[in-house]
Amino acid sequence: MDLQQFERSIREDATSSVRQQEIVSTNTFSALMRKVYTWMALALTITGFTAYYVASSPAILQAIMTNQILFFGLLIGELALVWGVSAAINRLSLTTATLLFILYSVLNGVTMSFIFLAYTMTSIASVFFITAGTFAAMSLYGYFTKADLSKMGQILFMALIGLIIATIVNLFIKSSGLTMILSYVGVLIFVGLTAWDTQKIKQMLQAAPDTGETAQKVALMGALSLYLDFINLFLYLLRIFGNSRD
Repeated sequence: MDLQQFERSIREDATSSVRQQEIVSTNTFSALMRKVYTWMALALTITGFTAYYVASSPAILQAIMTNQILFFGLLIGELALVWGVSAAINRLSLTTATLLFILYSVLNGVTMSFIFLAYTMTSIASVFFITAGTFAAMSLYGYFTKADLSKMGQILFMALIGLIIATIVNLFIKSSGLTMILSYVGVLIFVGLTAWDTQKIKQMLQAAPDTGETAQKVALMGALSLYLDFINLFLYLLRIFGNSRD
């Protein structure tokens, strides 16, 4: 073998190695992204069935409605689970984190059961499909866009804090007009957050070297973020388009 043949062989080996690494990286990323949406879909399914089951049980509804400690305990439990999992994800095992995510989706289903008392089944179903379509469009945009959405995400996060504060204030003043304004603002915020979170999740998972437990926990937290985006978008759209049972 002369020098030129040797150099050609080295280049071919290097090219083959790079291609193999690219294939492995692509397969790893694809597998992790599938897990994100699978976990999210599973959580939404659990929440939906739980909400419907609780709404169909007068005894459970009565227990929640007549016991303020139980009702606020459920709300506090939801917040504690989200904050706890987010803060301790690096210390938790993947199994524990997944079980806590499932528990959160169940608790969220219990508290969301009251929408079946407030809105008609037809409007709930219609708004769900509107939410699904909107979510899918914005998630695809966040996935494929070349634009950097990080600045937009920071603005949306600050807007979300403002929305929470305004919502708390409105609990005391009970303004129906402000409620409707906040609903439209909430839709805009979570539409944007869906795109931002999708891009952020994509970037984090692209850097994952394999599908090990650490990477899967990142995917799980991504699923939780998108789940929260979907649920909040659904609730705000329901306030706008939902038909009351009254």
